[in-house]
Amino acid sequence: MPELLDERADSVLITLLPGERLDAGTADLRLRRLLASGPWLRRLHRRRPPTGLPAAPDDAGIVDRYRRTGGPPLPLAVPPPTPAVFCHGDWTDGNLLAVSDEITAVLDWEAAHLGDPVRELARAAYGASLKDERSVDALVEGYGADARAVRAWFPVHAAELWLWFAEAGPPAYLTQLTERLEGWSDG
Repeated sequence: MPELLDERADSVLITLLPGERLDAGTADLRLRRLLASGPWLRRLHRRRPPTGLPAAPDDAGIVDRYRRTGGPPLPLAVPPPTPAVFCHGDWTDGNLLAVSDEITAVLDWEAAHLGDPVRELARAAYGASLKDERSVDALVEGYGADARAVRAWFPVHAAELWLWFAEAGPPAYLTQLTERLEGWSDG
């Protein structure tokens, strides 16, 4: 259990936690770690949320902004929502630590919110798939979700990521993502 070292209005400092980022090892180790992270995310979604969490991102607004900004054509449709739960908000292999195949920490909770659990799993799976398409299966299997329901969210997350790079990210990444989206496939 980490020890609290300092607490401020905008940050919390704790002792060093064991482990390394999920993507610190080989591709196969990363997949095993992503698989192991699925049950953690599912357990989080079953926990009672703390009071005062913000609402989920506005997906209709994301789609509208993406269309107005002129990103590559995507099959954009916001899937029907599922009941809101406690969401981490940025479940990525950079925000999870592991020793071997065991998850040891979940970091960076500043995007926590009440939201759709399938949306959150899909965001994690889409982002992880940019490194290795097999990541989708690992996360979906680990979580125990319906792969079709997860993939239905991918165009929304692609649009969200494209907007982030267009507004704040490095131009080289925007170029890379634009090229990827221009060859979009629902597969």
